[in-house]
Amino acid sequence: MAEEMLKPLNWEPTPGIGYTVVRRPDGGMHYTFTDVSHETLAHWRAFAVEHLLDSDRLTTNLYDLREVDEISQEAVDYAIEVNSDPSARNIRLAVVVKESVREAIEKIPSLTTTGGVEFKVFTDLHDAEEWLGRPLTLIV
Repeated sequence: MAEEMLKPLNWEPTPGIGYTVVRRPDGGMHYTFTDVSHETLAHWRAFAVEHLLDSDRLTTNLYDLREVDEISQEAVDYAIEVNSDPSARNIRLAVVVKESVREAIEKIPSLTTTGGVEFKVFTDLHDAEEWLGRPLTLIV
């Protein structure tokens, strides 16, 4: 996708917030988390929900959590809430984690009620990118 066709990101770095986000070449988002503190999660939730409001096509998102040592219940609850939004049905989501936190992350899809999000957990960034690069199909 040409750079000029990408939707604006509308994200600015905020001191004390433990994540960054950039647009992926396909128009999706690449999040990198360094912590999952309450402040970080609240900031991310507000940002993610805002961007779901105008979700108008199938897209891919990548969450890189390899710098996070533990996933809190609050993080799981926020992820379930955001992924349960009807607009999330347009998303293929790859999450990259350390092996030690993989089990906590894998609980999310089993608790999500929408069933529309294509969700997969990885421990290797290359494998995640390869999976995200598959052609998008209508997620029903």
